[in-house]
Amino acid sequence: MLRRLFDKSGEVSAAADSQRQLKARVSRHSGGWAALRKRLQAEPGLRVIDAGATSPQNINYLTSLGHSIFLADPVADAWTGGWQTEKDEDGNPVWDIQGYLDQALRFEGRMFDVVLLWTGLDYLPEAFVAPLVDRLFSAVNPSGQVLAFFHTKTKGEETRYGRFHLTTGDEVEVQPGHDYPIQRAFTNRSIQSLFSRWSGFKQFLAKDSLSEVIITR
Repeated sequence: MLRRLFDKSGEVSAAADSQRQLKARVSRHSGGWAALRKRLQAEPGLRVIDAGATSPQNINYLTSLGHSIFLADPVADAWTGGWQTEKDEDGNPVWDIQGYLDQALRFEGRMFDVVLLWTGLDYLPEAFVAPLVDRLFSAVNPSGQVLAFFHTKTKGEETRYGRFHLTTGDEVEVQPGHDYPIQRAFTNRSIQSLFSRWSGFKQFLAKDSLSEVIITR
């Protein structure tokens, strides 16, 4: 669910990360992060959603630039919230979508400028994907941007759910997270269709199995 707001007055210690977790991190170049970082450095006072497992490193970095950061973990909320209410006549799950949105993405009228969505859309149950994107559309200011990563395949060690940590350079650090099952691999066309109400779409080439996109409201 939506967690507390952090601003430049509230630095968070990274001491909670164990040595094992630190060793598990892999650094990867991110053209999307490199581009978005320039905006974050040039425009203080933005509101940022970090949609993933809590990273003290992200909180400290973003608040040091003068931004406010809101923490949400929509994938964890989707898989642990008990949103399946019943099954339909064909045996397919019926989900409480509104209940999920009200817990995972309850913004209480706040508007945002940047969303770090990471790979979240690859792991959500299908019924949650479009409603989540619609909720973000209503909560992001005009010219606001979403940084999203998408897997290009659904099998292999590199498809494991990851926790992303920002750096001061052009890299992000990826750390293995919970074993949430990957649900899909988006194509460029399906990404553009999902974000059809948005005004801009810029893709960044990557050498690994992730595709990076910045979508502009």
